[in-house]
Amino acid sequence: MNRFSIHRIDFSLLIPAVLLVVLSLSTLLSIDFLFFRQQVLFLLSGIFLYFVFLNIDYRFFALYPKYLYALIIIGFIIVLTFGTVVNGSKSWLVIFGIHLQVEEFLKPFFIIVIAHFLAYAKYPNIAKYFLAMLIAFPILVLILRQPDTGTALMYIASFVGMLLMYGFPMKYYFLSLLAVTVPAPFALQFLKPYQKERLVTLFNLTADPSGSSYNAIQALISIGSGGFFGKGLGEGTQSVLRFLPERQTDFIFASISEGLGFLGGVSIIALMFFLLYRIYRVSQRLDDTYAYLIVMGIFFLLLAQSITNIGMNMGMMPIIGVTLPFVSYGGSSLVTTFILLGIVSSIGYENKKHRTIEIG
Repeated sequence: MNRFSIHRIDFSLLIPAVLLVVLSLSTLLSIDFLFFRQQVLFLLSGIFLYFVFLNIDYRFFALYPKYLYALIIIGFIIVLTFGTVVNGSKSWLVIFGIHLQVEEFLKPFFIIVIAHFLAYAKYPNIAKYFLAMLIAFPILVLILRQPDTGTALMYIASFVGMLLMYGFPMKYYFLSLLAVTVPAPFALQFLKPYQKERLVTLFNLTADPSGSSYNAIQALISIGSGGFFGKGLGEGTQSVLRFLPERQTDFIFASISEGLGFLGGVSIIALMFFLLYRIYRVSQRLDDTYAYLIVMGIFFLLLAQSITNIGMNMGMMPIIGVTLPFVSYGGSSLVTTFILLGIVSSIGYENKKHRTIEIG
């Protein structure tokens, strides 16, 4: 643990994240004061943990990769054994009345474990590629056992992003894609009914307006009814009157677009784009492969979540229960994204300090 210094804070990362939270809180306040109050408490917890991880040298985690991997596996086993089912997924633990989505808190450690394995093995050969797959496979299986397809896809996005950045030959990915797509038609029979309905909705939005298509249609109505300037916070009929399901979590982008209009939606996208750009810029200044892969793993995770959530709201992606970073209501998601931000800021600062020492 390093001694706290304000110089460790990367304001180019923190400011857009805080602005995203402000837009979220403004909307939650207009929807339901209870959501607003809870999210403020989550925000305080997130900021506290942001500073904790900001002041931890990222190389500390490289000392205990096996323990972190064991922590991830044990965490998922505990959830599957003692977890509570919410929205059809057994991914929550209730501790002293507080609902914790364990898979969210394990995301940073998953990225660190994969980054460590890739960085400290010698060559990007086929054996290393499949060993990386072998490390990730049990984790993905445990997530799918809950089942939580959305979270599994976000883990996969981060994992594949790190593999790409590490530099494995493209033929490896082609073989993997072939191995997945060939049996895909046969795998459809193992999908649950609601999963099949979501796939149908993706290709035919009006297939079942009162059933599987309802959420997607209501989200599009919310976004469209906001117009350019919006109806005003607290004035949106879809979100305030609860025609829009999950208006505070999965579909908060639609709630913001209804209240603040096209300008509100564009503001969310612009702030998220700027934040991702700044994370990418941090990665480009790194000469440490381990640190680089961690930052890029976080980059791809936040990118995948943002594209998926906004795509869900606009009827362009299947509805798979993925939150919008820093914006969706929920303590597990908000706290985790601030932890990720703290890790990136810590890496950026340590790299800058190292370069200063070298020049000096």
